[in-house]
Amino acid sequence: MRKMGRKIRKILRTRYKKPKTNKLKTSKRYGLSREEGKMKIEEELLKGERIEKILTPHPLSFMGLQALWIFIAVFGIILWWTANYSQYTSFLESWFTVLLLWWIGIIIAGVVASLVAIRWRFFFLYVIIASLGTFLAWRLNYLVDGKGASFFILVYSLLVSIIMFIGVYVFVKSHRYVLTDCRIIFRGGVLKKRERTLRYDKITDVDGTQGILGQIFDFGTIIPITQSGFGLGSDQTFAAGGVKGGGKRFGIFGLAGGAKEVKTPRARTYYELHGVYPYKEVRKLLEELIQGHVITPYQREQVELQREQLELQKEMKELLERQKELKD
Repeated sequence: MRKMGRKIRKILRTRYKKPKTNKLKTSKRYGLSREEGKMKIEEELLKGERIEKILTPHPLSFMGLQALWIFIAVFGIILWWTANYSQYTSFLESWFTVLLLWWIGIIIAGVVASLVAIRWRFFFLYVIIASLGTFLAWRLNYLVDGKGASFFILVYSLLVSIIMFIGVYVFVKSHRYVLTDCRIIFRGGVLKKRERTLRYDKITDVDGTQGILGQIFDFGTIIPITQSGFGLGSDQTFAAGGVKGGGKRFGIFGLAGGAKEVKTPRARTYYELHGVYPYKEVRKLLEELIQGHVITPYQREQVELQREQLELQKEMKELLERQKELKD
């Protein structure tokens, strides 16, 4: 009897064991605490909605932003080494020469970064960094000779690079994409939070891109394009100050410039699936979810027939009501 009782208890435990919910699995997988992950997911979900996947951008997908602080650190180290240990030490004995070379390098890098990204903010960011560095060097009395100026530029460049690295890291971590069985939720932003919800039946096309690093590490960007044309548009902004423009051409004092006037899928990183991985698996899942919400020709015919039946029922009801009124 005891053996039979133990067997029955064992069967009941295995049969009525509480299943692990998809919410907890998802939160554990992406490094969140159980309570925090559960609260965040529950805030996003609608009644009866199920999570298919939670995605975050791959760190290497933001190499454009990472390159900004990498250049400042590397250029500061090279300038310091050149002023102290290279054959050009005698040429860089004056603090003015060292500071001038640093300014020239920062300005050129700012212009190149802005022309590549077509965002003028990178140029002005570099100008602010150089201006603040020059002011601090003068204030702290480092503008005495070339070695003192190069040492200050080295320390200042490393500190600025660390601050920029932290800023980029926080910005990358602020992005989160939730794929459910009926919609996509995009979320991102640090100081200003942005959120977009997109239902699968509104998606008409899917654009995907993979760079060299993306092909190596299996990440890429997927832009769902809607019927309203969200994600398609022209990008026309200038990269630097002292500009003149007319139509499609922009230039810096007539020497250099850039613009984009092309109908191409383009969206902010918090309005697209930016740098998601594994890329092929995510794209296949998205295509399947979209396909599941596409109405086939047969389904359309059925919907139209149901509408016609409803209209006929309404007309019959009206006729019966009139007949009753006439009888009365």
